[in-house]
Amino acid sequence: MAGLFVGLAAVAGWVALKPSVARAQVRIPSAMVADEEQVSRVLQKGQQLERERRWGEALSHYEDAVKSHPERRDFHDRLTLSKAHFDVTRRYADRSFTHTVDKLRAADALELYSEVLTKIHTHYVQPPNWHDLVRRGTFMLEVALTEPLFLEKHLAGVSAAKINRCRDTLRDMTDKREIQNRHEARDSVVAASQFAVSELGLPAEAVVLEYMCGATSSLDEYSSFLTGDQLDDVFSQIEGNFVGLGIELKAENQALLIVNVIASSPADKGGLRRGERIVAVDGQTTTDISTDAAADLLKGLEGSTVTVEVHDAQGAARSVRMLRERVEVPSVEDVKIADASYGIGYLKLSSFQKTTSRDVDAALWKLHKLGMKSLIVDVRGNPGGLLTAAVEVADKFVPQGIIVSTKGRNTSEDFEYKAHSVGTWRVPLVVLIDGDSASASEIFAGAIRDHRRGQIVGQNSYGKGSVQGIFPLTTTNAGVRLTTAKFYSPNGQAISKVGVAPDIRVPLDPKPHLVAKPAGETIAATPPPADTVLNEGLKHARHQLSQRQP
Repeated sequence: MAGLFVGLAAVAGWVALKPSVARAQVRIPSAMVADEEQVSRVLQKGQQLERERRWGEALSHYEDAVKSHPERRDFHDRLTLSKAHFDVTRRYADRSFTHTVDKLRAADALELYSEVLTKIHTHYVQPPNWHDLVRRGTFMLEVALTEPLFLEKHLAGVSAAKINRCRDTLRDMTDKREIQNRHEARDSVVAASQFAVSELGLPAEAVVLEYMCGATSSLDEYSSFLTGDQLDDVFSQIEGNFVGLGIELKAENQALLIVNVIASSPADKGGLRRGERIVAVDGQTTTDISTDAAADLLKGLEGSTVTVEVHDAQGAARSVRMLRERVEVPSVEDVKIADASYGIGYLKLSSFQKTTSRDVDAALWKLHKLGMKSLIVDVRGNPGGLLTAAVEVADKFVPQGIIVSTKGRNTSEDFEYKAHSVGTWRVPLVVLIDGDSASASEIFAGAIRDHRRGQIVGQNSYGKGSVQGIFPLTTTNAGVRLTTAKFYSPNGQAISKVGVAPDIRVPLDPKPHLVAKPAGETIAATPPPADTVLNEGLKHARHQLSQRQP
């Protein structure tokens, strides 16, 4: 296990609505009508994304829908289905996974499945429901049997009717079996793989791997199987460096939207900018291949080159050729004195990785030399990272006591992380949070809040209060991420599904209004709004300093 990882794992379709019955005597509130219209639009959009098999976008679409309407069971169901489709297509667009499928024998795949079940049995935060794990594996295989990439690789030429009959039988087989432990789970998968081989000629190893992926993803939203490339990506996040272009991407409208560009990275040197869209990679357009496949094409060996076609915000196209290099990912950014008259320092923590404690030390000493008298730490949008890194950063400000505690199914997972007074910075502190501040960010913000060490400003944090362990597998180059414990703030408050509430709540900034241009392009009609959360943080930092003055 590489360490305790509390990063946000970083995760569709349509359901027919029952027709509403209008009665002349009943007045339907306009708000209810508007809400139903919004739900209908969400489902119609999801249906379109599913038809076009744009699973990454469908997943994001339903994640947003669930946030807005957490009470809607149909949204949750479509989100589950979308995620399953997305996982299958992502795996079969991942060369490290397809290489694993090609080289594994059926016996090796079963050994791999047994190893994963053993790790779940030993490390998962609560006793698993073994029948549910196998049922979810059957569900994952059913989804795979509808995906073109899976069918093209394993079942080219097999009729859809024959495949559908096999799916129905596999579901019945799982439902009728009694599965109470991991050994019976393995026996069930052996039976399923034998049936799929005899009925469809489907390779047994492909069947077993779908059951394995289904088992891990069924545990919770943060546990999952990791392909070889995904495992490498996780370790790169922990180490704070990777080989690539240095861009963060999001699938949107059959293109790859550039969400962030790391300074001094190949993408930055090549002139790529946030908000631009990649529409082709090495001549393959994102309309001809999936956005997941296009993102996979961006990966490669250090020193190799890749050519992308990019559209800027006005729709102008250009071609950019870049060299893949090792990119250092900064965990501390924008270190500055935000208010010189008061000596208010500012730094943004974008992630928690192995280098974070060292990077924060360097930033604090830089600000100290610049005359820092107060400090704002911004963890908005920070998805988390290493638990120990969050503890180390909190320890720089909290003089004594518990920073965070963890509790798992096994007593070995129960631990209290405590502060040390040596090296503690005593400057007045403000911490900025939002709904995307997750896991390790919440450990830090929770410690500052509970110890009354500073003021928390912004919106309620995400609410991811679980700890994951990363477990490489022995049989092949792959791994699993398993939730091993829950974490609690110093006062014993659970973070899961609750988050950290700010001391000073600031409404979300409105998004810039967009208007259409004649050519179908869009421009911002108004300049970006002021950063109200930062401004509120500066206001309270000034107040803190004025209270300290004699």
